[in-house]
Amino acid sequence: MRDSLCRSLRHAVALGLCGLLLAAPVAAQTAPGQGSGIALAEPEGDVILTVRGGIGRTNGAAEAQLDRKMIEDVGVVTVHTGTIWTEGTKEFVGVELARLLAHLEAEGSMLRLTALNDYAVEIPLAEVTMGGPVLAFRMDGIDLSARDKGPLWMIYPYDQKPEFKTDVNYARSIWQVTTIEVLP
Repeated sequence: MRDSLCRSLRHAVALGLCGLLLAAPVAAQTAPGQGSGIALAEPEGDVILTVRGGIGRTNGAAEAQLDRKMIEDVGVVTVHTGTIWTEGTKEFVGVELARLLAHLEAEGSMLRLTALNDYAVEIPLAEVTMGGPVLAFRMDGIDLSARDKGPLWMIYPYDQKPEFKTDVNYARSIWQVTTIEVLP
């Protein structure tokens, strides 16, 4: 049964999360690409992130609209790291992108993240792993506003994993993220 569940959650395997998701409330008979059938709740607060495209869990019109609490409920992490845009080590709080995508049952090959000003970056889904990029909503105890790279800023744990200190990853560290599209 465990093996068949892992096969039915091939998107989780691509993210390296099969073991983590086995404890999640996912129907064992779910066919690949069909979603678990577990709908997301409607946001109660302001929507700060919309995820569309290849996702199995939505809360309307083939997309997931998420408020801050819904994002926090996926699981919050804290990362202490410096960036090329800040001075010294900062404390970032947010959600790991891999965990959020697994929660939404994302399946595809590429992500397109878009900011408030329509700036966009693309990231191969295969490169989004646990311990990797984080959608931060707080820095040094202060919620990120649009003026301060919020509501969501995708950062990498640069100091913990020096392999993330590349021009490619710096270019992918998009701030003011409002939309993620999961592409085939």
